[in-house]
Amino acid sequence: MISLTTNSMRMLEKSMDFLWAKQAAILDNISNAETPNYKQKNVVFEESFQSALEAADREREGSGTQPAMRKAIENVSWRVEEPEEAVRMDDNGVNVTEQSLEAVRNAYQMQYVYQSLSSEINALRTAING
Repeated sequence: MISLTTNSMRMLEKSMDFLWAKQAAILDNISNAETPNYKQKNVVFEESFQSALEAADREREGSGTQPAMRKAIENVSWRVEEPEEAVRMDDNGVNVTEQSLEAVRNAYQMQYVYQSLSSEINALRTAING
């Protein structure tokens, strides 16, 4: 099945994995908004993903092959960061309003990626069925 997936489909899968982890971190942040000394979690992915793709693109230009891009997509992953800044006097770093807005924005992004992934799968299904 790996040989049937396109690079764009793999990128969408990686994006969905990131968005799912981000949504979980946001929900953890909101549920711990009243916990003293709780540090807000931020899931980051975009910068490392962009860097990996740019490096693979430079490698591809030099060699003229496509596997560098696939390898870059497969090897990149998200990470969780906990900033040191505290929002309140009890050293809790969660701003509930900000996190709620981010949850809604993330949900819209997930919906868009689901739709894009569904389109990719339908195109593959059409190609297989003829």
